[in-house]
Amino acid sequence: MAKQQLPLMPKTGSGVLTKLIGTVAVLALVVVIVRHPGDAAAWAKGMGGVITGIVDGVAAFFRQLAG
Repeated sequence: MAKQQLPLMPKTGSGVLTKLIGTVAVLALVVVIVRHPGDAAAWAKGMGGVITGIVDGVAAFFRQLAG
């Protein structure tokens, strides 16, 4: 029996539009880093803090769940 794709999930593929959007996003990121390195560093540091907070929260949840 053949596998069927879920009806609500978008098909994955390497279409031209997907590649174009990815290329534009990467170029925009490079431009921001080159033109505003201080701001880019602050944004990266802020995102690092958010990610650290999420990981700490998940770890605390599992510690509470186990204890």
